[in-house]
Amino acid sequence: MTFFTRLIFCTAILLFVSSTPVYADTTAPATLSFAVLGDAEPKPKAEFPHMAKAVADINQLTPALNLQFVLGVGDIAHKGTLLQYEQATPVLQALTLPFYPIMGNEEYGSTVERFLQFANLWNADKTRIDAIRYTLEFPQVAIVLASPDFSRDFNDDGIAWLTNEVRRLAPKPVMLVVHGAQQGVYKENAEKGISHPGFVTDVVSQPNVRAVISGDLHMDMPRVNHSLTLNGVHYLHIPALERTKIPDESQHTAMYRVFHVHQDGRVEVETYQTGTLTPIARYHYQFTL
Repeated sequence: MTFFTRLIFCTAILLFVSSTPVYADTTAPATLSFAVLGDAEPKPKAEFPHMAKAVADINQLTPALNLQFVLGVGDIAHKGTLLQYEQATPVLQALTLPFYPIMGNEEYGSTVERFLQFANLWNADKTRIDAIRYTLEFPQVAIVLASPDFSRDFNDDGIAWLTNEVRRLAPKPVMLVVHGAQQGVYKENAEKGISHPGFVTDVVSQPNVRAVISGDLHMDMPRVNHSLTLNGVHYLHIPALERTKIPDESQHTAMYRVFHVHQDGRVEVETYQTGTLTPIARYHYQFTL
């Protein structure tokens, strides 16, 4: 091979290498991973067998998945009764991770004070919950947890807090955790959810809101549209642990979801059936912050 032939050959290699796209390492571990538990509020008996299984699974998965905490979307205690709070407490105290819950409409069968009292019992010495609305901030994303002001809805003060909090965090991407999404998101029960117009016009319309995580509807994931995008915002339903309502009560499969936030901004959402330590492939969902 002559000198000029070698030169052309090497130049071609350099051009090929420089024009080859560089892809993110999809095998890289997530920088933030957490689980989310859905509604419980069992009836007629104050028993939490599926929540207990979910807790046991999460404890077992924590080392492999590097889970850092667990979120709760509300409605743990049916009608907010003392009995349900007391029966749920040893189940949630078994979590090895911090537990960050919000209130749902069921907790409003009692008082905010009772919710906060038990939220801190559930966490023991792990963390402290001092308010029904609070934010978890991380380098890549902020998680804003907002209990409703009444039932599953917000009043003007609640919307103002959410609006200001999302603006304060900008341009950092935000994932909202609320008990129910706004009315109309889930067509299976479009009338149920947040009715305050400011939730859409002032909160989720802000460009750094990337996802809304909610429960409330007790939907059976195989038979509904549980993960969708509206106006650039990703809506993720968290299925109920103890009982299903939509589309009917004929079938109940206890599930919970796990979120992985990656360095490149990808968010992977996996769904696990209780008692099974591998995610269900057909429920995999992914979006970018």
